[in-house]
Amino acid sequence: MIINKVEICGVNTAKLPVLSATKMRELFEIMQNGDIAVREQLIYGNLRLVLSVIQRFNNRGEFVDDLFQVGCIGLMKAIDNFDLGQNVKFSTYAVPMIIGEIRRYLRDNNPIRVSRSMRDIAYKALQVRDSLVNRHSREPSINEIAEELKIPREEIIFALDAIQEPISLFEPIYHDGGDPIFVMDQISDDKNMDFNWLEGVAIKEALRRLSEREKHILTLRFFEGKTQMEVAEEIGISQAQVSRLEKAALGHMRKYI
Repeated sequence: MIINKVEICGVNTAKLPVLSATKMRELFEIMQNGDIAVREQLIYGNLRLVLSVIQRFNNRGEFVDDLFQVGCIGLMKAIDNFDLGQNVKFSTYAVPMIIGEIRRYLRDNNPIRVSRSMRDIAYKALQVRDSLVNRHSREPSINEIAEELKIPREEIIFALDAIQEPISLFEPIYHDGGDPIFVMDQISDDKNMDFNWLEGVAIKEALRRLSEREKHILTLRFFEGKTQMEVAEEIGISQAQVSRLEKAALGHMRKYI
């Protein structure tokens, strides 16, 4: 997807107009009083909303022209259903509708298909979940949902996972007028914490101080996940000897960590 493309579907996006709030209200009042000729002005004057939304989907590998056209459908639905009586900005109302239209398009054109039977199980599980919440005023467990539906819990877990739509790490989840907060900003990476890095260095340093036999035993036990019996068979000693050597090696390491 070319996110800096200027002409999309024959529209020069560099020259799109920006309608003021006053002008928007004026056009909506004219349209809702029966003059649908101004609908085109409202569409053209809000195409920048579509452009801003399709930026969020720039990692899906879709053609920008296709996403723009689908986004325009969402924009037109928003224009046709917008209620001036509600104290809501049009952009606040329209953006979720544009996003929803694009997500439906991506879901329907996703090469990873979810079978109808699996979707049915997932939707039934969601309905039962809502029913149980209303009945008990708490979140039900998967086991409770499975019991209600008479379906194995594994099938329900698999079905619910299958209908979840993956999102981009760059999906904005909050925007206060400044820099947006993305999904990736809310995810921690425990593997890269300074504490874990230092701990890893300490363990490597302690391993270096062991004999080759001790290092070999600990590698087989804790890095390859073998049992003491399997280690004993591999290096040709008894399981009791492996146990003693392992305890001694761990004791030596504790002195250096």
